[in-house]
Amino acid sequence: MLLLAQRLPDTSLTVALASGGRDFFGWGVDRYLSADLFDAINSNTRATGNWAKGKAPKIPPWPRPTAKAKTAPAKKHVSVAGIYQQFTRR
Repeated sequence: MLLLAQRLPDTSLTVALASGGRDFFGWGVDRYLSADLFDAINSNTRATGNWAKGKAPKIPPWPRPTAKAKTAPAKKHVSVAGIYQQFTRR
């Protein structure tokens, strides 16, 4: 089972839940590279633009998912029904 889980694509829900939550679903290497490229182009545009002194626009970075901070380590045993509930929750 572990070998099958390791071969899952990086955009799968299982990998997303292991990475930090449902927000990571669909975020593979290609999407991270696209977001980095978007930010790099915007930074280059801001740095090399012909703006009036102090009038360069603030371009927000591409939104990325963030991992939720764990407050306390969970030592609770999880049942098969609980795992199923996590995967089917919307």
